Amino acid sequence: MSPFFSVLIINYNGGDYLQNAINSLARQSFSDFETIIIDNDSRDGSMEGLDVSALPACTIECLGRNSGFAEGNNIAAKMAKGEWLVLLNADAAAEPNWLETLRAAITDYPDCRMFASTQLFMDDPTIMDGAGDGYTAWGFAWRGGYHHPVTKHPDLGETFAPCGASAVYERETFLKHGGFDERYFCFMEDVDLAFRMRLDGEYCLFLPEAVVEHKGGGLSGEKSEFSVFHGARNRVWTYLGNMPAPLLWLTLPGHLFLTAYLIIWYWNRPYGKHVLNGTKAGWADGLAFRRERKATRKGRKVSLIDVAKMVHWNPFPMSRHDIAVRNYTPK
Repeated sequence: MSPFFSVLIINYNGGDYLQNAINSLARQSFSDFETIIIDNDSRDGSMEGLDVSALPACTIECLGRNSGFAEGNNIAAKMAKGEWLVLLNADAAAEPNWLETLRAAITDYPDCRMFASTQLFMDDPTIMDGAGDGYTAWGFAWRGGYHHPVTKHPDLGETFAPCGASAVYERETFLKHGGFDERYFCFMEDVDLAFRMRLDGEYCLFLPEAVVEHKGGGLSGEKSEFSVFHGARNRVWTYLGNMPAPLLWLTLPGHLFLTAYLIIWYWNRPYGKHVLNGTKAGWADGLAFRRERKATRKGRKVSLIDVAKMVHWNPFPMSRHDIAVRNYTPK
């Protein structure tokens, strides 16, 4: 009999965080799940001596190469037997009722195929690591509630996308949309997938009681050359690859203005040149990226008005990492 959930963990030099993530799954009150661990050629010993004996079922695949977060999850999703995919970062740990809360939400909202969890900072659970991801009409995403006190924690509602550190997708829908775009390698692949799913009529619910603690940058570095470059490049790809043409032309001047502002702001700061280099790399392939997306997309199921409503037009909440959860209206 197939499990209800397949929990996917992508490890790359996860150290002790990986065992901590496994231990948090072993403590789950809901036990109808399997765990799939994809190791991206870790060299830190995190896979040696890893104890998964307390898990209901576990499959480990050591790739012998670094596939990145996007491809690693796609590989795991194809291996998965569960009806639902639950992503858990190797540097995250789930509260004991996490899967049980997700299971209840799936029952309560049967037309929703994408859920976002509450993320708290592992080193200080009084601070939020995220409460869903917001997306502006100008092509910029942000982690809602990032670095805000947990007292500002929002209620259940609709958010643009789930953070990939603890995202939940119906497996069939995930595969239907091709999973994550593997060209991204990592960063922004979760927002990109959510954008594609939303253009197809799906939506994302934020679940306040589904809680994980997240180290945040524990593996790749919160601010590093790697993360800043990929984040800047993939931001351009996500905007150009998904925004419908009328809205793209309407918002392009604002996108270019905010991009220029960002580059100038970071110019003399650490990693400033990587913002510029990532942006240049995104635009270098951006038009070809958009043409390819247009050729492979089967068509948009939602209206331009619906797209305009799902994004945020005010850029200032993004700059403050404000809550990106809106009131939920049953579909």
